[in-house]
Amino acid sequence: MKRDETLLGFDFGRKRIGVAVGQTVSATASPLLILDNRKNTPWTAIGRLLRSWRPSRLIVGVPLHMDGTEQELTACARRFMRRLSGRYLLPVHGVDERLSTVEARRRAGPHAAHVDSLAAQIILESWLNEWTARQSGEPPAEAPGHTHPPCHAR
Repeated sequence: MKRDETLLGFDFGRKRIGVAVGQTVSATASPLLILDNRKNTPWTAIGRLLRSWRPSRLIVGVPLHMDGTEQELTACARRFMRRLSGRYLLPVHGVDERLSTVEARRRAGPHAAHVDSLAAQIILESWLNEWTARQSGEPPAEAPGHTHPPCHAR
């Protein structure tokens, strides 16, 4: 992987999908927007984001219980990952997202409407932290993770 890649991160939920953008060159991420996922997966909007940002890979939060076991939404997030990969032919990486929503709520403070895109930012930061550690040979720093109930990854 090059050191100057653009990435998109997703916090998949049944109602909303938070989206963030990040850069490997700076190892930073920023919240972008929140997509409505209540009826169907917003593939048109996702396609527009991909054409606009031209990411080289996609990062998706994988919800797990605190003990690391899978939950109901885990299968939905994994399906979303497979659909992203199949539709857009980009590498898709899953990241443990435990506590990402808790951290997003802490960061958002009174601006709770932005929690999903902040959670996507935290998920992307977690992946970037691990990537940076792999590049330098250091162990990654601890990072936060998230959860939510039909899949709309059609």
